[in-house]
Amino acid sequence: MDMPGILMPRKGRGAATNPSGRFEAEERTACDDGWGSLDAEPQPLATTLTVDATRTIIARNQSPDIGFDRSINPYRGCEHGCIYCYARPSHAYLGLSPGLDFESRLFYKPQAARLLAAELGKKGYICRPIALGSNTDPYQPVERRLGITRSILEVLRDFRHPVTIVTKSALIRRDLDLLAEMAAHRLASVTVSVTTLDRKLARVMEPRAAAPERRLETIAALAAAGVPTGVLSAPMIPALNDSEMEHILDRARQAGASAAGYTLLRLPFELKALFREWLETHFPEKAAHVLSLVAQSHGGKLYDAAWSRRMTGAGPYAEMLRVRFASACRRLGFRERSTDLLDCRQFRPPPRPGDQLSLF
Repeated sequence: MDMPGILMPRKGRGAATNPSGRFEAEERTACDDGWGSLDAEPQPLATTLTVDATRTIIARNQSPDIGFDRSINPYRGCEHGCIYCYARPSHAYLGLSPGLDFESRLFYKPQAARLLAAELGKKGYICRPIALGSNTDPYQPVERRLGITRSILEVLRDFRHPVTIVTKSALIRRDLDLLAEMAAHRLASVTVSVTTLDRKLARVMEPRAAAPERRLETIAALAAAGVPTGVLSAPMIPALNDSEMEHILDRARQAGASAAGYTLLRLPFELKALFREWLETHFPEKAAHVLSLVAQSHGGKLYDAAWSRRMTGAGPYAEMLRVRFASACRRLGFRERSTDLLDCRQFRPPPRPGDQLSLF
Protein backbone atom coordinates (compact mmCIF):
# COMPACT_ATOMS: atom_id res chain seq x y z
CA MET A 1 0.00 0.00 0.00
CA ASP A 2 1.31 3.47 -0.87
CA MET A 3 1.96 5.75 2.08
CA PRO A 4 0.00 9.02 2.07
CA GLY A 5 2.14 11.97 1.07
CA ILE A 6 4.83 9.78 -0.55
CA LEU A 7 5.46 10.60 -4.20
CA MET A 8 4.55 7.94 -6.73
CA PRO A 9 7.58 7.23 -8.93
CA ARG A 10 7.14 7.79 -12.66
CA LYS A 11 7.61 4.58 -14.61
CA GLY A 12 10.87 4.50 -16.57
CA ARG A 13 12.25 7.65 -14.96
CA GLY A 14 14.77 8.16 -12.17
CA ALA A 15 13.81 11.47 -10.57
CA ALA A 16 10.46 11.72 -8.82
CA THR A 17 9.90 15.43 -9.48
CA ASN A 18 11.02 18.36 -11.58
CA PRO A 19 12.19 21.08 -9.17
CA SER A 20 13.46 24.42 -10.40
CA GLY A 21 17.14 24.89 -11.14
CA ARG A 22 19.25 27.05 -8.89
CA PHE A 23 19.31 29.99 -11.32
CA GLU A 24 15.53 30.33 -11.66
CA ALA A 25 13.64 33.26 -10.17
CA GLU A 26 10.78 31.08 -8.94
CA GLU A 27 10.75 27.67 -7.30
CA ARG A 28 8.46 24.79 -8.33
CA THR A 29 7.63 22.03 -5.89
CA ALA A 30 5.11 19.19 -6.01
CA CYS A 31 2.24 19.45 -3.52
CA ASP A 32 -1.01 17.62 -2.89
CA ASP A 33 -4.02 19.59 -4.14
CA GLY A 34 -6.35 17.88 -1.70
CA TRP A 35 -7.55 15.36 -4.25
CA GLY A 36 -4.77 12.83 -3.74
CA SER A 37 -2.75 14.11 -6.71
CA LEU A 38 0.52 12.82 -5.29
CA ASP A 39 -0.95 9.35 -4.70
CA ALA A 40 -2.00 8.81 -8.32
CA GLU A 41 0.42 7.14 -10.72
CA PRO A 42 1.91 9.87 -12.97
CA GLN A 43 1.45 9.71 -16.72
CA PRO A 44 4.42 8.52 -18.85
CA LEU A 45 6.82 11.32 -19.76
CA ALA A 46 7.93 11.56 -23.39
CA THR A 47 11.53 12.38 -24.34
CA THR A 48 12.07 15.48 -26.49
CA LEU A 49 15.13 16.30 -28.59
CA THR A 50 16.48 19.78 -29.35
CA VAL A 51 19.45 20.73 -31.51
CA ASP A 52 22.38 22.10 -29.49
CA ALA A 53 23.80 24.83 -31.72
CA THR A 54 27.25 24.77 -30.13
CA ARG A 55 30.14 26.25 -32.09
CA THR A 56 32.85 24.20 -30.38
CA ILE A 57 32.90 20.52 -29.49
CA ILE A 58 35.98 19.92 -27.29
CA ALA A 59 35.52 20.92 -23.64
CA ARG A 60 38.65 21.57 -21.58
CA ASN A 61 39.27 21.24 -17.85
CA GLN A 62 42.17 21.75 -15.45
CA SER A 63 40.87 19.60 -12.58
CA PRO A 64 43.84 17.85 -10.91
CA ASP A 65 41.76 14.80 -9.90
CA ILE A 66 40.54 14.02 -13.41
CA GLY A 67 42.78 11.95 -15.68
CA PHE A 68 42.11 13.94 -18.86
CA ASP A 69 42.17 17.58 -19.88
CA ARG A 70 39.66 17.46 -22.75
CA SER A 71 36.37 15.76 -23.43
CA ILE A 72 33.44 15.59 -25.83
CA ASN A 73 29.80 15.26 -24.85
CA PRO A 74 27.60 14.54 -27.88
CA TYR A 75 24.48 15.04 -25.74
CA ARG A 76 23.31 17.30 -22.91
CA GLY A 77 20.99 15.51 -20.55
CA CYS A 78 20.79 11.72 -20.37
CA GLU A 79 17.81 9.44 -20.86
CA HIS A 80 19.34 6.72 -18.70
CA GLY A 81 17.86 8.63 -15.76
CA CYS A 82 20.45 7.58 -13.18
CA ILE A 83 19.33 9.30 -10.00
CA TYR A 84 22.90 9.66 -8.69
CA CYS A 85 24.26 11.38 -11.84
CA TYR A 86 26.53 14.27 -10.88
CA ALA A 87 25.81 15.90 -14.29
CA ARG A 88 22.16 16.60 -13.42
CA PRO A 89 22.85 20.11 -12.05
CA SER A 90 24.31 21.13 -15.44
CA HIS A 91 20.76 21.32 -16.85
CA ALA A 92 20.20 24.36 -14.63
CA TYR A 93 22.48 26.33 -16.98
CA LEU A 94 19.86 25.74 -19.70
CA GLY A 95 17.03 27.10 -17.54
CA LEU A 96 15.75 23.57 -17.01
CA SER A 97 15.35 21.26 -14.05
CA PRO A 98 18.05 18.79 -12.97
CA GLY A 99 15.13 16.47 -12.18
CA LEU A 100 12.86 15.04 -14.84
CA ASP A 101 13.96 17.64 -17.42
CA PHE A 102 17.52 16.27 -17.32
CA GLU A 103 16.40 12.81 -18.41
CA SER A 104 13.58 13.79 -20.78
CA ARG A 105 14.57 17.10 -22.44
CA LEU A 106 17.74 16.23 -24.32
CA PHE A 107 20.00 18.32 -26.54
CA TYR A 108 22.10 16.80 -29.32
CA LYS A 109 24.97 18.07 -31.45
CA PRO A 110 24.41 17.07 -35.08
CA GLN A 111 27.50 19.00 -36.26
CA ALA A 112 29.80 17.30 -33.75
CA ALA A 113 31.91 15.43 -36.31
CA ARG A 114 32.38 18.47 -38.55
CA LEU A 115 33.29 20.69 -35.59
CA LEU A 116 35.72 18.08 -34.27
CA ALA A 117 37.51 17.71 -37.60
CA ALA A 118 37.90 21.49 -37.78
CA GLU A 119 39.30 21.74 -34.24
CA LEU A 120 41.71 18.83 -34.68
CA GLY A 121 42.88 20.27 -37.99
CA LYS A 122 43.89 23.63 -36.54
CA LYS A 123 47.55 24.48 -36.76
CA GLY A 124 49.24 24.00 -33.41
CA TYR A 125 46.75 21.50 -32.00
CA ILE A 126 48.50 19.34 -29.40
CA CYS A 127 47.19 15.78 -29.19
CA ARG A 128 46.17 14.26 -25.86
CA PRO A 129 43.49 11.60 -25.26
CA ILE A 130 39.92 12.82 -25.61
CA ALA A 131 37.36 11.48 -23.14
CA LEU A 132 33.91 10.52 -24.38
CA GLY A 133 31.28 10.16 -21.68
CA SER A 134 32.78 12.41 -19.02
CA ASN A 135 29.45 14.14 -18.33
CA THR A 136 26.59 12.25 -19.99
CA ASP A 137 26.62 8.83 -21.61
CA PRO A 138 27.65 8.95 -25.29
CA TYR A 139 25.70 5.72 -25.88
CA GLN A 140 22.38 6.65 -24.32
CA PRO A 141 19.27 5.36 -26.16
CA VAL A 142 18.95 8.22 -28.71
CA GLU A 143 22.43 7.41 -30.05
CA ARG A 144 20.97 4.29 -31.68
CA ARG A 145 19.00 6.58 -34.02
CA LEU A 146 21.25 9.65 -34.26
CA GLY A 147 24.70 8.03 -34.48
CA ILE A 148 26.56 11.14 -33.33
CA THR A 149 29.04 9.23 -31.17
CA ARG A 150 29.88 6.92 -34.05
CA SER A 151 30.53 9.89 -36.34
CA ILE A 152 32.91 11.31 -33.71
CA LEU A 153 34.78 8.01 -33.53
CA GLU A 154 35.16 7.98 -37.31
CA VAL A 155 36.82 11.40 -37.19
CA LEU A 156 39.14 10.33 -34.35
CA ARG A 157 40.10 7.20 -36.29
CA ASP A 158 40.86 9.23 -39.43
CA PHE A 159 43.05 11.63 -37.41
CA ARG A 160 44.64 8.73 -35.51
CA HIS A 161 43.62 10.45 -32.28
CA PRO A 162 43.39 8.46 -29.01
CA VAL A 163 40.06 8.28 -27.17
CA THR A 164 38.76 6.95 -23.88
CA ILE A 165 35.10 6.08 -23.39
CA VAL A 166 33.00 5.60 -20.25
CA THR A 167 29.54 4.09 -20.71
CA LYS A 168 26.95 1.89 -19.06
CA SER A 169 25.30 1.01 -22.37
CA ALA A 170 25.49 -2.19 -24.41
CA LEU A 171 25.02 -0.05 -27.54
CA ILE A 172 28.79 0.48 -27.67
CA ARG A 173 29.02 -3.02 -29.15
CA ARG A 174 27.62 -1.56 -32.38
CA ASP A 175 30.95 0.26 -32.82
CA LEU A 176 33.24 -2.69 -32.14
CA ASP A 177 34.57 -2.45 -35.69
CA LEU A 178 35.90 1.08 -35.12
CA LEU A 179 37.05 0.46 -31.56
CA ALA A 180 38.90 -2.76 -32.40
CA GLU A 181 40.65 -1.04 -35.32
CA MET A 182 41.70 1.89 -33.13
CA ALA A 183 42.69 -0.33 -30.19
CA ALA A 184 45.01 -2.32 -32.46
CA HIS A 185 46.99 0.92 -32.85
CA ARG A 186 46.74 1.89 -29.15
CA LEU A 187 44.16 4.58 -29.88
CA ALA A 188 41.15 3.46 -27.83
CA SER A 189 40.18 2.16 -24.41
CA VAL A 190 36.77 1.70 -22.79
CA THR A 191 35.48 1.66 -19.23
CA VAL A 192 32.08 0.16 -18.48
CA SER A 193 30.29 1.46 -15.39
CA VAL A 194 28.72 -1.29 -13.28
CA THR A 195 26.92 0.16 -10.28
CA THR A 196 25.08 -2.91 -9.04
CA LEU A 197 24.44 -6.55 -9.96
CA ASP A 198 20.94 -6.38 -8.48
CA ARG A 199 18.45 -5.99 -11.37
CA LYS A 200 15.72 -4.72 -9.04
CA LEU A 201 17.94 -1.98 -7.63
CA ALA A 202 19.24 -1.09 -11.09
CA ARG A 203 15.70 -0.73 -12.41
CA VAL A 204 14.85 2.08 -9.98
CA MET A 205 18.33 3.63 -9.70
CA GLU A 206 19.23 3.78 -13.42
CA PRO A 207 15.93 2.95 -15.15
CA ARG A 208 16.89 3.22 -18.84
CA ALA A 209 20.48 1.99 -18.67
CA ALA A 210 21.54 -1.52 -19.68
CA ALA A 211 20.83 -4.27 -17.18
CA PRO A 212 23.83 -5.39 -15.09
CA GLU A 213 24.28 -8.67 -16.99
CA ARG A 214 24.26 -6.81 -20.30
CA ARG A 215 27.10 -4.61 -19.06
CA LEU A 216 29.17 -7.64 -18.12
CA GLU A 217 28.47 -9.12 -21.55
CA THR A 218 29.63 -5.83 -23.05
CA ILE A 219 32.91 -5.99 -21.13
CA ALA A 220 33.42 -9.51 -22.46
CA ALA A 221 32.68 -8.46 -26.06
CA LEU A 222 35.05 -5.49 -25.91
CA ALA A 223 37.86 -7.52 -24.32
CA ALA A 224 37.41 -10.32 -26.88
CA ALA A 225 37.75 -7.74 -29.67
CA GLY A 226 41.10 -6.60 -28.26
CA VAL A 227 39.86 -3.33 -26.79
CA PRO A 228 41.50 -2.51 -23.42
CA THR A 229 38.50 -2.56 -21.10
CA GLY A 230 38.06 -1.45 -17.51
CA VAL A 231 35.25 -1.49 -14.98
CA LEU A 232 34.08 1.46 -12.90
CA SER A 233 32.21 0.44 -9.75
CA ALA A 234 30.68 3.83 -9.31
CA PRO A 235 29.21 5.42 -7.51
CA MET A 236 29.43 3.41 -4.32
CA ILE A 237 26.44 4.44 -2.22
CA PRO A 238 26.76 3.75 1.51
CA ALA A 239 24.36 1.09 2.83
CA LEU A 240 22.79 0.66 -0.61
CA ASN A 241 25.21 -0.89 -3.12
CA ASP A 242 28.58 -0.64 -1.34
CA SER A 243 28.43 -4.26 -0.16
CA GLU A 244 28.60 -5.32 -3.83
CA MET A 245 31.98 -3.75 -4.60
CA GLU A 246 34.06 -6.95 -4.50
CA HIS A 247 31.40 -8.97 -6.32
CA ILE A 248 31.23 -6.37 -9.12
CA LEU A 249 35.01 -6.42 -9.49
CA ASP A 250 35.08 -10.24 -9.45
CA ARG A 251 32.45 -10.53 -12.18
CA ALA A 252 34.06 -7.83 -14.31
CA ARG A 253 37.47 -9.53 -14.07
CA GLN A 254 35.93 -12.83 -15.11
CA ALA A 255 34.38 -11.05 -18.10
CA GLY A 256 37.77 -9.71 -19.22
CA ALA A 257 38.21 -6.30 -17.60
CA SER A 258 41.86 -5.47 -16.98
CA ALA A 259 41.56 -2.17 -15.10
CA ALA A 260 39.28 -0.89 -12.36
CA GLY A 261 38.21 2.28 -10.62
CA TYR A 262 35.60 3.46 -8.15
CA THR A 263 34.09 6.66 -6.79
CA LEU A 264 32.01 7.52 -3.77
CA LEU A 265 28.57 9.07 -4.29
CA ARG A 266 28.76 12.79 -5.15
CA LEU A 267 25.79 15.08 -4.47
CA PRO A 268 26.56 18.57 -5.85
CA PHE A 269 23.98 21.39 -5.92
CA GLU A 270 20.38 20.27 -6.65
CA LEU A 271 21.38 16.60 -6.60
CA LYS A 272 21.28 16.58 -2.79
CA ALA A 273 17.52 17.18 -2.67
CA LEU A 274 16.79 14.94 -5.67
CA PHE A 275 18.69 12.00 -4.20
CA ARG A 276 17.11 12.46 -0.77
CA GLU A 277 13.66 12.51 -2.39
CA TRP A 278 14.48 9.35 -4.36
CA LEU A 279 15.69 7.55 -1.22
CA GLU A 280 12.57 8.50 0.71
CA THR A 281 10.42 7.27 -2.18
CA HIS A 282 12.11 3.92 -2.82
CA PHE A 283 14.06 3.13 0.38
CA PRO A 284 12.43 5.13 3.20
CA GLU A 285 13.76 2.74 5.87
CA LYS A 286 17.36 3.31 4.71
CA ALA A 287 17.30 7.00 3.80
CA ALA A 288 18.57 8.47 7.08
CA HIS A 289 21.37 5.89 7.38
CA VAL A 290 22.56 6.36 3.79
CA LEU A 291 22.67 10.15 4.09
CA SER A 292 24.39 9.97 7.49
CA LEU A 293 27.24 7.89 6.05
CA VAL A 294 27.53 10.20 3.04
CA ALA A 295 27.81 13.21 5.37
CA GLN A 296 30.39 11.42 7.54
CA SER A 297 32.54 11.03 4.44
CA HIS A 298 32.36 14.72 3.51
CA GLY A 299 33.14 16.50 6.76
CA GLY A 300 29.56 16.53 7.99
CA LYS A 301 28.12 17.84 4.71
CA LEU A 302 26.37 15.92 1.94
CA TYR A 303 29.00 17.16 -0.51
CA ASP A 304 32.53 18.48 -0.36
CA ALA A 305 33.76 19.94 -3.66
CA ALA A 306 37.45 19.87 -2.68
CA TRP A 307 39.44 18.27 -5.50
CA SER A 308 41.35 15.96 -3.20
CA ARG A 309 38.21 14.54 -1.55
CA ARG A 310 35.19 14.88 -3.85
CA MET A 311 35.70 11.56 -5.66
CA THR A 312 36.46 9.28 -2.70
CA GLY A 313 35.61 11.22 0.46
CA ALA A 314 37.48 11.15 3.76
CA GLY A 315 37.04 9.67 7.23
CA PRO A 316 36.56 6.11 8.53
CA TYR A 317 33.88 4.96 6.08
CA ALA A 318 35.67 6.37 3.04
CA GLU A 319 38.97 4.86 4.19
CA MET A 320 37.33 1.45 4.63
CA LEU A 321 35.99 1.66 1.06
CA ARG A 322 39.44 2.62 -0.24
CA VAL A 323 41.12 -0.30 1.53
CA ARG A 324 38.50 -2.77 0.29
CA PHE A 325 38.94 -1.56 -3.30
CA ALA A 326 42.73 -1.71 -3.16
CA SER A 327 42.67 -5.19 -1.63
CA ALA A 328 40.26 -6.51 -4.27
CA CYS A 329 42.35 -5.03 -7.08
CA ARG A 330 45.52 -6.69 -5.76
CA ARG A 331 43.76 -10.03 -5.42
CA LEU A 332 42.28 -9.85 -8.91
CA GLY A 333 45.32 -8.40 -10.65
CA PHE A 334 43.64 -5.20 -11.80
CA ARG A 335 45.69 -2.21 -12.86
CA GLU A 336 44.51 1.38 -12.32
CA ARG A 337 42.51 3.08 -15.04
CA SER A 338 44.97 5.16 -17.02
CA THR A 339 45.47 6.80 -20.41
CA ASP A 340 49.18 5.89 -20.39
CA LEU A 341 48.57 2.92 -22.69
CA LEU A 342 47.34 5.18 -25.49
CA ASP A 343 49.72 6.55 -28.13
CA CYS A 344 49.45 10.23 -29.02
CA ARG A 345 52.45 10.15 -31.36
CA GLN A 346 50.40 8.73 -34.23
CA PHE A 347 48.22 11.82 -34.55
CA ARG A 348 48.10 12.98 -38.16
CA PRO A 349 45.40 15.18 -39.70
CA PRO A 350 44.21 13.45 -42.89
CA PRO A 351 44.99 15.29 -46.15
CA ARG A 352 42.33 17.68 -47.38
CA PRO A 353 41.42 18.41 -51.00
CA GLY A 354 43.99 20.82 -52.42
CA ASP A 355 46.69 20.08 -49.83
CA GLN A 356 50.22 19.95 -51.24
CA LEU A 357 51.70 16.45 -51.10
CA SER A 358 54.79 15.88 -48.97
CA LEU A 359 58.09 15.27 -50.78
CA PHE A 360 59.02 12.57 -48.22
